[in-house]
Amino acid sequence: MVAISFEDIVRAPKALLHDHLDGGLRPGTVIDLAAEIGHGLPTTDPEELGRWFVAAAGSGSLERYLETFEHTVAVMQTPEALHRVAAECAMDLAADGVVYAEVRFAPEQHLERDLSLDEVVEAVLAGFAAGTETAAREGRQIRIGTLLTAMRHAARSQEIAELAVRHRDSGVVGFDIAGAEAGFPPTRHLDAFEYLQRENAHFTIHAGEAFGLPSIWQAIQWCGADRLGHGVRIVDDITPVAAGGKPVLGRLAAYVRDKRIPLELCPSSNVQTGAAPSIAQHPIGLLRDLRFRVTVNTDNRLMSGTSMSREMALLVEEFGYGWAELRWFTINAMKSAFIPFDERLAIIDEVIKPAYGRLLG
Repeated sequence: MVAISFEDIVRAPKALLHDHLDGGLRPGTVIDLAAEIGHGLPTTDPEELGRWFVAAAGSGSLERYLETFEHTVAVMQTPEALHRVAAECAMDLAADGVVYAEVRFAPEQHLERDLSLDEVVEAVLAGFAAGTETAAREGRQIRIGTLLTAMRHAARSQEIAELAVRHRDSGVVGFDIAGAEAGFPPTRHLDAFEYLQRENAHFTIHAGEAFGLPSIWQAIQWCGADRLGHGVRIVDDITPVAAGGKPVLGRLAAYVRDKRIPLELCPSSNVQTGAAPSIAQHPIGLLRDLRFRVTVNTDNRLMSGTSMSREMALLVEEFGYGWAELRWFTINAMKSAFIPFDERLAIIDEVIKPAYGRLLG
């Protein structure tokens, strides 16, 4: 097999379903915006700040990981800041070869300067549009769909669900809940999920990251999630067997696989939060071998010091994957996207398959 270079991975088209806007800021932008509002940071050197975020997020605790967002969210409280962060997000993803991305953020976390929820969403959507246009002028095509997230420890999920439906014709493609899982089951937000189902709207749920199978079961069987945000702990319902035999799937794992419920796996982030011991031991290898609907994602590019190209390069290094596997992950993501079927198919047939066909020779 021909060796795959990092530069080739960057050039290959990629699809991303799980990326947090407030987890992907450029360190320099955090410094600029913090200076404008007088927010204190651990350091004002961009390289040092980038390293600080990765180190602080790498404690092995989801709760500690989430604390790093206090700095990024603090500097995203004005229309101008939100616009800048969204525009830079689009440009950074496009520069990394991402042709389709769903980027999520929690509007309720950006109200400290008296913006309305709608104003927050409008500023982010305008930023994505501006960044997409800039990338196009530079010869890079990207489409971004926005997911609106409700915080699972709060009580605004119905309001955010209605916000998502209100803006679904202007760039919002779905809904999500996020935050610490333990003690905050998805069923607390059942009214919001039932509302979204009545409105024929798409949603994913963070489940099976820091908490186990009950969170996944509730997300699917009670709430009706279209996708699982992370879902890495589904491996707890798979029993390994002796060499040469096939692993045995429990009923929940079998249901997830049989129903082709997409798993939004984030290898580097999963290691940081303790959901996986290492990249080499990440369940993505087993889940891919068992043909689950596996997708590869970044989660928080700043906190993990990562990109889609880096995540794929890590899998190439640790699992020996080639272009066929990277194409499989990419097409899985596009099949699972929340945009209309014909638009998904166009990106697969007109962008992804031709590019990977050339790479495969």
